[in-house]
Formats: sequence, structure tokens, C-alpha cells
Amino acid sequence: MTNDTTTTTNELLADAERPMSTEDYESILFEIEQQAAWRATADKEMDYADGNQLDSELLRRQQALGIPPAVEDNIGPALLSLQGYEARTRTDWRVTPNGQAGGQEVAAAINFRLNEAERQSKADKAMSEAFRSMIACGIGWVEVTRDSDPFGYPYRCRMVHRNEIHWDMTTTDPDKWSFLRRQQWTRPERLARMFPAHAELITQVSKAGPAWHDTFANLDGGASTGLQNAWNTARAWTWDENRWYNLTSREVCVAEVWYRRWSDVMVLNLPDGRVVEFDDSNRAHLVAASLARSQLRAAVVPRVRRAFWLGPYLLLDGPTPFPHRSFPYVPFIAFQEDMTGIPYGYVRGMKYAQDAINSGASKLRWGMSVVRVERTKGAVDMTDEQLRRQIARPDADVVLNAEHFRNNPGARFEVKRDYTLSEQHFRLLDDSRATIERTSAITSGFIGRQGSARSGVQEQTQVEQSNQSIADVMDHFKSARQLVGEQLMAMVVEDIGEEETTVVIEGDALREDRTVVLNRLEKDAAGYTYLSNDLQRTRLLVSLEDVPSTSSFRGQQLNSMSEAVKSLPAQYQAAAMPFLASLMDVPFKRELVEALRAAGQQASPEEIEKQIQERVAQEIKMAGHDLKARELDMKERLTDAQIEKLMADAVQVGVQAAFAAMQGGAQVAQMPMIAPIADAIMQGAGYRRPSPGGDDPNFPTPAQTAAMNIKSPYIQGQDQKQPAAVAQKEAAAAAAPVRENTSPTFPPRPQTGSLGMDGIETARAFDNFDVTSA
Repeated sequence: MTNDTTTTTNELLADAERPMSTEDYESILFEIEQQAAWRATADKEMDYADGNQLDSELLRRQQALGIPPAVEDNIGPALLSLQGYEARTRTDWRVTPNGQAGGQEVAAAINFRLNEAERQSKADKAMSEAFRSMIACGIGWVEVTRDSDPFGYPYRCRMVHRNEIHWDMTTTDPDKWSFLRRQQWTRPERLARMFPAHAELITQVSKAGPAWHDTFANLDGGASTGLQNAWNTARAWTWDENRWYNLTSREVCVAEVWYRRWSDVMVLNLPDGRVVEFDDSNRAHLVAASLARSQLRAAVVPRVRRAFWLGPYLLLDGPTPFPHRSFPYVPFIAFQEDMTGIPYGYVRGMKYAQDAINSGASKLRWGMSVVRVERTKGAVDMTDEQLRRQIARPDADVVLNAEHFRNNPGARFEVKRDYTLSEQHFRLLDDSRATIERTSAITSGFIGRQGSARSGVQEQTQVEQSNQSIADVMDHFKSARQLVGEQLMAMVVEDIGEEETTVVIEGDALREDRTVVLNRLEKDAAGYTYLSNDLQRTRLLVSLEDVPSTSSFRGQQLNSMSEAVKSLPAQYQAAAMPFLASLMDVPFKRELVEALRAAGQQASPEEIEKQIQERVAQEIKMAGHDLKARELDMKERLTDAQIEKLMADAVQVGVQAAFAAMQGGAQVAQMPMIAPIADAIMQGAGYRRPSPGGDDPNFPTPAQTAAMNIKSPYIQGQDQKQPAAVAQKEAAAAAAPVRENTSPTFPPRPQTGSLGMDGIETARAFDNFDVTSA
């Protein structure tokens, strides 16, 4: 059972990689033949869009009746207004990371490359040309491929005519089409260089056409193997030769066939949201499959392949050379029939009204010049043809037969011009003109002509109604345009690959240039290497900018912003001016913005004067630098001396404070009655006790108290009656010479007495006793 399953799987894989056979190609051709006919109608509709609205049969009939042809083209201006609307509202592609953190730098770099490819590959021009065919007959095509010219830009976008492409019309989803064929007539010598392996076959076909094998009778031997096989293929081919060979120009028609083959594969869903095809020979895939967050599952996916056919001859078959999974031909479809899938556009509903306008104008002009003649036979001396030519001229000269009138009393000759224009004629024409607006939903205001609106609000309302009616078509065009951007981005990403690439994103008038490095090899803290800005691991999406990038829209933005800036204060206007200038379409826009920014950063006259003063002061300071240095040295030495003096003064003040405290204490101890008096004096002077109090100096207390020089027993007030002179004399006699103190605020420092000193001057207590009496 296992062997049977393996065999079936191998057969399916082999079928997915199998080249297209002749039978497969014939089945595609047969399916194309059975499709509903619509291309002739589309060609006629494009003729109406181009102004070719009178066919040959109608012109012959009008000529026979003498009706002059008239064309009042109303379809062309309507389509041109839609084309102008597309050009005015054209948006740019914008690459965004698909919700993945850290992908902004990668998206910005790819976005810059994609916008460059949009300009250089002429994508906008190709899509505009396809848009015209889309709105007119219903479908347009854009080819997104690589340029074969090595001197040109690597990518190329071109509009392809609808009659060159046939596709699978059984479904309306382009991703489910089973085939797409494009036919193109080319010179055989060019085709031989494109496929050198089949150069001999192409040369023989170009000489004799599809019947070349009949001109070589001796192919049973002496012929190359390739030609022998081609001969057998040609004999079995049953399709007409005019499908791929032009006998007149000797050109051949090569068919490029894109087709899908479905295959069963294993896919790996990674934790970051990416889905890759599982490869059992890839170690990274094996490790990822072992992770719990990854999921390995079976799926059925299409394989896109390409084949080139020259009639019955297969020139090349292989897988798609593009990294995306779509056909490189993007369809721009306006509308499709529900049952058949036939595309159609606006011209389908406008043709009848356009024919009515043209025929009405022709008949009106013919009626204004028509002449009716009533005459008896033989009334004129000229043939009937001569009479018809003369009577239609404004200077007609008709010669009557006088004999005829004499012999025939009832003979007459009368010319009548009784054809008059009525109100119904004009109403019929106006109704036909209005029918075109009704069928296309394109009003006169949208086209740019004066319509039924009588005010600006009505005009704007009609334009908005037209925008609403064409929203569906513009949505289809936007989806197709986005698909073109996705295919271009896929090729840009493939060309960068995993190589380290530096992308310089050019700034504009407001933003500076910046550099993004893709696939940079770096190391983490543990020493493992990794790629920063890894392009292959970043999921990118292509979307369209909401803000149009056309010059007309920038002009509208400029007018709106100008009105808004006018109402701003002066300081806000200066800040907004660079943004206003960036909307101007001038070649020196960047220089203008830089000049405005520089002007906004300039200082006012007061600030300039202040800067001048500061600069002058700085220069003066720099000029006297040496003098200032010497002055600083002198100040430094002076400061050191002042510090030493302050320290010495602090010691002296401390000692003097301690001494003063002792003196105060001694006074209070000797005369307690002076303390209240001193308190009253200090209170009057405003003294307040400090809170909290000071620290205790903790002076040492001697063990023995010094005796005072007073008489014992001491009687208060004793000897107060003694004359002062006697007292002074006794004191001078008892006292010894003393040294003077340097400070006048403190008492003299006494000498050390030998014996018999009084009071505080005694060094010991027994010195106060009278020795002689003892």
C-alpha cells in the first residue's frame, strides 16, 4: 500500500513539472475558439471612442441619398474627462510591513526602490493607456516584466493590446486562470536569435511557410533530427496556417502561453506569519518543523509555467522566471457579463445615443438644403440630371421650354422649399445628448462644460454625483494598479536577495536624506551572527497612498494652506512657511525651503546688538588674559593670608570670649545684686535668650578655691568713710609694678607676687594672712 501511495505521489509531482504537449496546446486553442465572440464589438466601441463613428456602408447610403455625413462626438470628451480624473487622482505606491515589528526600515528602503521602479519602468504611462481601453470597451492589459535590453532599466511596464491576449474566461478570478496566451507577430530573424536551438526550423518556416515539409522530399535521410521531428509534428497539425504565418510579410506569429499545473506540497507555517514550502534538505526547515509554534501541513498549490509555441512547434517550456505566483499580464477590467464573463465598458451604453445625434444632425442639415420641384414633363430644356444639379445651386439657371407651355395650357414649373426646423428636432437632439450623460453618469460639469447647474453648490453636487457613479470602476482600476506594484516589488526584492545592500533614501524639501542598510551581518551579545533588516524575513505589503501626488492636487493643497496660513499669528506663519513652499512646483523648491528656515533662525536687531556686545566683551577679556592671570595669582596669595588671619582671629576671639565669660561669672559671684540690674539693661537693649542654648564649654574646675584679698571679718561698707586719697596711696604702696596689656578692653596682667597680695592678685590662699601678726 505504501509503494502505491509513493508511486501516485511521484506521478503527481512529475505531472506538475511536465512540459506542455501538443495535445495540451490544441485543447487551449479549441477552448479559445469556443469562447463567446466579443472582440469585434470591442473594436467597434474603440472606434467610437476614437471618433470613427460612421462606417463605410452608412456613408455609401448617405451619399446615394445626398445626405452629408455629420459627427458630433460626445463619447470622446466623456472618456477624456475620466482619463483626466485618473491622472489627477493618481496615487503612489507605499510599502508597509505586514504588522511585523522592526520592519519599518526595510519597508522604507523597498518603498524608495519601488517608487523609483514606478518612474523608470513607465508604469504610470502603461496603466493610463490600459485605463482608456478599460473604460471604453471594458478591458486593458499591462505587461510587468524584465527588460531584455541590458542598457535600459531592469524592469519594464507596457500596455498590451487586448486582441493579443486570450485567457481562461471560465472564471473571473485571475489567480485561478488555467491559461493565458499572448500572440505577437515578429520577424523570423529576430525570433531565430531568441531561440538559437530552433534557428534552423525558424529559418525553413520563414522561407516556405507551414508547408515547408512538402518542399523537402528527401527528409527520410540526411536530415537533422530536429527537422525530422518537426516534420512529423507539422504533418499532424490541423490548424490553419494563417494563424501563425503571414505569406505576404513572411512574418511568423509566436505564442507565449502561461499556464498553471496544480501540485501537492508540504508547507511550513512559521511563528512570524510567513508560509514557506517545506524542503527536507534544508536544515533550517527541519529545525523550524520541530518547534511547537510551527505547523507543517499539506496543501495544493499552483505551479506557474511558461511555453513558447510557433504554430505546432514547442520552442521553450519551463517554470516561471518571476518570483511571484501570478501571470505577468495584469488585466484592467471595468465590467463583466454575469453569464459569459465578457468585458464591457461605458461605450456600450453610449453608442445608440451617439448614432442618434449623428443621424439627426445629418438629416437636419440635409433638410435645410433640400429643394422640391413640381413640373410637367418637357417643361425645361435640359435633362433631368442637369436640372437636379442646377436646382440645388444657390445661383441656379433653369431654361424653360416656351413651346411646351404654349401647347399645354395646364403645364407648370414650381420650386418649393417648405422644409422647416421644428422644436421636436432640437428636443430629439438634446435628448440624445442627455442620454449619453445618463448612460455614462458623466455630467456636463464633470466634463468641464456648462450644464444645468445655476450655482456653485449645484455644480459641486453634480461633480460629486459623477464621482460616486464612477467609484466602482476606479476601485477596479486601483486593485489592478496595486497588483502591478506587487509584481514590481517582487522583482525588486528578488534582485536584492540576501546581499548586503545600502539604500540611500533621498529626502525632499522638508526631510533630509537617510541611509538604510539591508541584510547587514551583525553579532549579538552571545556572539551569534544574525542579519539586521533581513529582507527575506520581512513580510511586506503594497498599498496605495491616500494622498494623491499629482501637481493639480498639490496646487489645491497650496491654495488651502495659503488661506490657513494667512489667519495665523506672525510667529506661526514663520514656522509654516517651509511646509507651504514644499507644495510649490518650482525647480528651486529645496533651496527656497532652506532659505526660509535660515531666515526664521536669524536673530532680531536687539539680539544682534546683544551678541555684538558679548563678543566685544569676550575679545577684551581674551586680550587682557595675561594681566588677569597675574591678578588671579595675587588674589590667591592674599586669600591664603586672609584665611590664616581668620583662623588666628578665631582662636583669639574664642579665648577672649572664655575670659569674658569668666570675668562675668566672677562679678556675679562677688556681687550677686548686679545680676538683676544687668538683666534689665540687656533686656532694654533687646537681648533674647538663645533657644536652644549654647554648648557647655566644660572648663576644668580646680580642687582648691583661691582666697580673696579682703579683711576678715568682712563687713559690707567698711572703710567707706576713709578718704579716697588715703585709700589710693595705700593701694599704690601695696601693689607692685604691673605689665601693660596690649588690649585696652581687658584688665592688666599682674606680675606674680611674692607675698602679701590682696584679693585676686594672690597666688595662694595663705598669702592673704598677715605674717607678722601670725
